[in-house]
Amino acid sequence: MNLQIRPILTALRRHKAGTALIALQIALTLAIVCNALFIMHARLSNLSEPSGVDEAAVFVIQNQWAVDRPTPQIDAQVQADLLALRQLPSVRDAAPSTGYPLQGGGWDNFVTMTPDQVQPTTDAAVYYSDEHLLDTLGLRLVAGRNFRPDEVTEMGTQQVVIPPVVIVSQALADRLYPDGSALGKSFYAMGLTPSTIVGIVDTLHRQGVDQWNQSYAGQSLIWPARADDSRGIYYIVRAKPGQLAAAMREAPKALYAQSRLRIISPKDGIQDYAAIRHKVFDSDRGLAILMGIICAVLLAITAAGIVGLTSFWVGQRRKQIGVRRALGATRRDILNYFLTENFLISTGGVLLGVLLALLINGWMITQFETARLSLAYVAAGVVMLLLLGQGAVLAPALRASRVSPVEATRPV
Repeated sequence: MNLQIRPILTALRRHKAGTALIALQIALTLAIVCNALFIMHARLSNLSEPSGVDEAAVFVIQNQWAVDRPTPQIDAQVQADLLALRQLPSVRDAAPSTGYPLQGGGWDNFVTMTPDQVQPTTDAAVYYSDEHLLDTLGLRLVAGRNFRPDEVTEMGTQQVVIPPVVIVSQALADRLYPDGSALGKSFYAMGLTPSTIVGIVDTLHRQGVDQWNQSYAGQSLIWPARADDSRGIYYIVRAKPGQLAAAMREAPKALYAQSRLRIISPKDGIQDYAAIRHKVFDSDRGLAILMGIICAVLLAITAAGIVGLTSFWVGQRRKQIGVRRALGATRRDILNYFLTENFLISTGGVLLGVLLALLINGWMITQFETARLSLAYVAAGVVMLLLLGQGAVLAPALRASRVSPVEATRPV
């Protein structure tokens, strides 16, 4: 007995309220799940995003001074500290800095190509350090050269004088000079003094990891100014292979041996990159877990709604099903009837859900500057909801297919 669509549509028109509720539930679930999965993927992809740092060997010391001293004294202390750190047998190199990749916040500046440009060309994360930073972080120089010692100035706490030379990341070089001619060219940041690009490193992650920074991902620069802020600085240390733990134990002892007038928090004053990455992406991880739970709950509620409504309809139609069985309908015919009926409802729901998903994503783009929803997630959501609907209706449909023809003779 061939299944006809028209009788199914006629039956659905008699149950408009239930049909509309299930279709709307499917639509809302699809819209929310598509956007949630898209956000989850974006957040989870951050967890493994390369920083350019030799993360297995690098750690950071957050050093604060216990007393306020003039910049020349601080600078002398910083240089003595660095010398002590570099002389440790477990340490390969060390550098001072105003920040570090994946810090979770930090210094950035708009970049222009001319001094009188009103709208910036882009935004770049800014690191101040000396000629040791590239080796300390493990950055790979792909063009040009490192800073020379004579190019490094002291930074202090006053308004920084823009150095005439700069090292940039490949991402920033490509943004400023898409034709690949960035080496030797200049740009402007923080004033009227141009900075000439003398070196380009392969990858250098920004300090910040928030969504606003995603538009400028990987766009960073290093200026040759030794961090010696009287309020405190970061010492970045790179251990020799296999000696990270030893270097992390010895480094604070070496610093305190140079001067006790400093504060290094025992809790988070010394962090390796495993801890740094875990801490900075903890909110992303938590949001992804929350989104996953919400998706699972929504899918479970939708499946339960389909099961409940179909079970109710089967109970209402037992006599009708019995009549069809008595007229020759097979169990497969009854099963296919309910599967087709649910497929039509689900199809209407997912079509409305696709529209809602795109509208929600459009609103999120305008309000939160999120990325545009990929159609791949919409397609995956459609397939997921259709399969979920067919799977949820299967048990009630099987019960309906087992209704005996004798039901046709029983009184209502």
